[in-house]
Amino acid sequence: MKADKSIFISRTEIIDKINHFSGQNEPFLFAIDFSGENGFVLSIREADNKGIRYEITGQKSTPKTVSLKPLKFEIFPISIETYKIAFDKVAFHLKRGDTYLLNLTFPTSLHCNLSLSEIFDISNAPYKLLVPESFVVFSPEIFVRIKDSMIISCPMKGTIDAGIPDAEHKLLADEKEFFEHNTIVDLIRNDLSMVSKNVMVSRSRYIDHIHSNRGDLLQMSSEICGMLPDGYLSRLGEILYTLLPAGSVTGAPKEQTVKIIHQAEPHDRGFYTGIFGYFDGQSLDTAVSIRFIEQIDHGLIFRSGGGITALSNPQSEYDEMLKKVYVPVI
Repeated sequence: MKADKSIFISRTEIIDKINHFSGQNEPFLFAIDFSGENGFVLSIREADNKGIRYEITGQKSTPKTVSLKPLKFEIFPISIETYKIAFDKVAFHLKRGDTYLLNLTFPTSLHCNLSLSEIFDISNAPYKLLVPESFVVFSPEIFVRIKDSMIISCPMKGTIDAGIPDAEHKLLADEKEFFEHNTIVDLIRNDLSMVSKNVMVSRSRYIDHIHSNRGDLLQMSSEICGMLPDGYLSRLGEILYTLLPAGSVTGAPKEQTVKIIHQAEPHDRGFYTGIFGYFDGQSLDTAVSIRFIEQIDHGLIFRSGGGITALSNPQSEYDEMLKKVYVPVI
């Protein structure tokens, strides 16, 4: 089933619908693109009727029966020379002090024997979303969780091949990864301070193990939390938009860095690195739209990237971007 394009609405409509549903304690599913200008907000029945599927930390759409064929997965990435053109643009702005961390992303052409729906079924992630004939995302990264007035964000920054000897120690000791991670933690702490009080880092630099079809990875996250004011459910849309775009997939300072991203990256991100989530009538759980496969006219592309700092090496960053082209298989 192909998703009805009429589901996509504007920024103002997204905010109004989120406020309406959450203010009425009515469950809904939503997604917002990277620009914040396009997205959908649907009741659970509407989402089912449109063929949209999701799994969000225990909440699931109606199951579908599909043939689970073995995954065949071949990538055709851009060249290091093409990547370096964009990298050098970012490096120029880093040297000028316009930005001190920027998340640079590229699409990778993909040949795969499975449909988006079949990829959805074989992938293993806490946050999954399928918009038929458009995209599938299987994200490991929380954007925010909101429950009982508490808001929590868990930015994910820092990646290493789990097969490298002593990989966890090397990731935690890496100077570039340490700077990148702490920069984003400070950014998210500042973002949460705009909508909540008593903001604190409640858990610092913990490691997740991710199993994929192209090898295992270790990724580093931290947890930041704050307390929302009374009446927050009636203005949940404004709260989300105050925090957008997600700091972990933009950089710092956020506003100026987004401008540089538009200059450096040759393609619009669309829903990649936007957010999506589920509201159950009382609490909200959302994810950053990373680990993302998009269907385009001539096939599939996998979108991935990584953080660039003054300490970055273009070959290492290019390699990390390609390490993130994977399906986290069951």
